[in-house]
Amino acid sequence: MDQIIGKPTNPARPGGPNSSGPNSNGPIGGGGKEALVKNGSTATFMADVIAASREAAIVVDFWAPWCGPCRELGPALERAVREARGAVRMVKINIDENPEIAEQMRIQSIPAVYAFKDGRPVDGFVGAINESQVKQFIARLAASSGAGPSPIEEAIIMAKEAQSAGDWARAGNIYTQVLQHEPTNLAALTGLARAEIARKDFANARQWLDKIPAKEAQSPEVGAARAALELAEAGAKAAGGIGELEARLQRDPKDHAAGIDLAAALFASGNREKAVDLLLDLIKRDRDWNEQAARKQLVKFFEALGHADPLTVASRRRLSSILFS
Repeated sequence: MDQIIGKPTNPARPGGPNSSGPNSNGPIGGGGKEALVKNGSTATFMADVIAASREAAIVVDFWAPWCGPCRELGPALERAVREARGAVRMVKINIDENPEIAEQMRIQSIPAVYAFKDGRPVDGFVGAINESQVKQFIARLAASSGAGPSPIEEAIIMAKEAQSAGDWARAGNIYTQVLQHEPTNLAALTGLARAEIARKDFANARQWLDKIPAKEAQSPEVGAARAALELAEAGAKAAGGIGELEARLQRDPKDHAAGIDLAAALFASGNREKAVDLLLDLIKRDRDWNEQAARKQLVKFFEALGHADPLTVASRRRLSSILFS
């Protein structure tokens, strides 16, 4: 949760403008004008941000020592900036010590992050975001600066291409190589989990997901991978009885339990459109059955597919027309 600006009566200020603490002006960890991360001020803003943004994208982190979310976001930004290898730089501005620039930028709550390129703001966000989102934000800036992807980013792109083509063995091998360099890389961990799901090795898939750091466990990528694992496990249990489940539905179209189990089995076997159609039909027949179990199962399908997947997009429209008709 972001914090509305309003200093506490006695804010903790471990360092002043002339100190060598974390709030001091100048490069963090030494270095000169080209330092990737530095502390800035109202006096240095034009040089550190506006002028410097003509050479590389500059991320400005407006923070204060009394802001809890700032203390979590700042280090994540620094890590991502350093990984960008010079394509992006970062300037940290303590709003307690530099209220003028905060007022000029109309900063109303913190943490607040602005990105500058060619002397003007081009992107930004307010409030804390998770590390995966931080990396995506910095990666966009690096790309806009004309910098190519890092070797790790190139490997992830190759793995996802293999994954999209159904070549899970190749994707898994690439993800494994990525983890040798970055053991907590979120894309590689979730990718390997999905590769194991494709091989129906659910125990290994769960082990990969369990390696994800707690601070990223709630990210959309992890939620989607866990949903895919749960659906695959449920579908595997029901797969052997598809014929029996279909027969049950033919005998009694109101047998919602059989319908939901059949949808899970069809989804796990790759017949996703038929699985979605079945659930939509169940919702149309009786949307409130068993506390809307069919709708909840359909939402889990959407999560596993990804919210941008064409089937998800089309099916959400169909679901809305049923629910609001």
